[in-house]
Formats: sequence, structure tokens, C-alpha cells
Amino acid sequence: MGCLREQTEEMEVQWLSPLAAKARDTRGREVLEARCQVRTEFQRDRDRILHSKAFRRLKGKTQVFISPEGDHYRTRMTHTLEVAQISRTVARALRLNEDLTEAIALGHDLGHTPFGHAGEAALDSVYELGFRHNLHSLRVVEKLERYKAQVEGLNLTWEVREGIAGHSGADVPTTLEGQIVRICDRIAYINHDIDDAIRAGILRDSNLPQDALEVLGTGRTERIDRMVKDLIGSSADNEQIRMSSEFAQATHALRRFLFDNVYVGSAAKTEEKKVGRMLATLYEYYLHNPDELPLEWHRDEGAGISRWIVDYIAGMTDRYAIAEYSRLFLPRAWSV
Repeated sequence: MGCLREQTEEMEVQWLSPLAAKARDTRGREVLEARCQVRTEFQRDRDRILHSKAFRRLKGKTQVFISPEGDHYRTRMTHTLEVAQISRTVARALRLNEDLTEAIALGHDLGHTPFGHAGEAALDSVYELGFRHNLHSLRVVEKLERYKAQVEGLNLTWEVREGIAGHSGADVPTTLEGQIVRICDRIAYINHDIDDAIRAGILRDSNLPQDALEVLGTGRTERIDRMVKDLIGSSADNEQIRMSSEFAQATHALRRFLFDNVYVGSAAKTEEKKVGRMLATLYEYYLHNPDELPLEWHRDEGAGISRWIVDYIAGMTDRYAIAEYSRLFLPRAWSV
């Protein structure tokens, strides 16, 4: 049968764009490992992320709506899967490395807190070194997860780790695959957050900025289709992944509209002050009672108690955070 991984690597060289990242040319892992006989290095990274506990917990973390009464609102996991699907479509069309793109997309939000950006803001306000979910996603795969007991983190390749860290913030990934995820993350959340806000009765289609819709389209499916096609057309044979200026401006206008009408001050955000108080209270409690932290969150011995507490709280699902707060601060019913 031969080495299937080597055959796949050779196919990448023959088929993929000269601008694509090639698995055989990866800058490698922090800890050297023997290569798999079947999977490429980027495929192995994808699988390690998919099988991690942090990935499973995404299903219990808020995207925009905190504990919505409905089955069809997005969670952090469904958002991640939508980003992966859109990103893979773009990567395939541009003949870039689909496996690398998928691995970055599946890992990009592993470090998100319970209760979405409200939780992120809460931890950022109490932790002296600040908190950014993209950097914490990197910390999750480098320090907090384990795929082997004797290895710290998931020991992912440099390209995947750089893409995860650069999916938001000032540092743009150097690989085109990482740049795809950075833009497709925005395409995904803009459109599915509009969809959820309309379902919740916070928005109507008629409320959306018409100038932007004339460029991007009038429905979720049409908008994603147009945005993806523009991204592919504007990035073909370029050394940078980008939208055309017209689509970039319209996308920015739609994103700005969401910040003004959904992400800040809307009915979707009425519980966020409670979230901030709850997570800040948990942080202070564990700061004064560090012995109550589970031992598995003491893995990074050089980090200190504050860092351990942030790691623990950031890893919680919404439901677990509420249960932990209730256990520590609310009276229990008396029983014989």
C-alpha cells in the first residue's frame, strides 16, 4: 500500500496553488513526533482539536443570546462549524490547503468564555493581565488540553497555532489559510447573528441598512453566497485574502449596524450585567479559596493562581458557571 500520507503530500504539491501551505513543509511542532502513515500533519491537528474536551464544551457556550428559549439559536459550536464550512469552500476554490483551513477554523474559538463576549469582557476587567479569547484559544491548545498524558497541550503545528491566534486582533496570519478563517469568521457571525436576531424579534429585514443590502443581498443565503464569491474572486492568485473594497465597506456597515442594534444595548443583552457580576464574583471567590480549584487546572505551574482561575472560568459552559455560582452563593433547600 505504501505510505498514504506521502501520497497525499505529493498530491498537494501537484494540485494546490503555489501560494498554499503544504503539509510536508510545515514549520513543525514544539515537541517532535513521528509522522503518521495515513494522515498529513494538518489532518492530525484537525482531529486533535475535534476530539478535545474544549471543542465539546463549545456546544454549551453562548454565541449572542444567553440561555435562549428556543432550539435553533446558534451556540459557539454551531458558529464554529459554520465558519469551518464557509472557510473550506473558499480554500477549495482557491486551491489552498483545506485541511489546514479546517483545523484553524475548528480551533479558533476554543478559548471563548461562557456567555460569549459578555464573559470575555468580565474576565478582561478582573484579570490584571487582561483577557482576549483568541490568545486564550492559543493557550488552550498549547497548555490546557492534553492528547497524551506526557505531552503539554495538543502539540499542534505552527501554522495552525498561528492561525488560531490571528483569527482576530491586530496580528494577521501569514498563511492564506489563516487569513481565510479570519474573514470567514466575520462572514459567518454577521449573517447568523442577523438570522438569530430576526428570530428573536429584535430585528426585521426592513431594519437592516439598505445600502449594504444592495451590495450583499437581502437574505442570509444570498448574502453568504455573494460574500464568498466576492472573496474568492478578489483573492484569486493574490498573496492576500481580501474582499473587494465595495464588499468590504458593505460588510463593515452591516457589522457596525449589529454592534449598534444587537450586540450593545438590545434585548439580547439585558442579562449581561448579571453575567459580569457572576463571573467577577466567582473569580474573587477562587482567589480567596484556591484550594477549591480542581487539580486539573493547576497544570501550568509557572502561571500562578490568578491565571489558573481565569483558565478554569473561561473553560466553563454557561450552564456549569450558573451551577457553580448557585452552589457557592445560593442557599440550598433544607431536607432531612
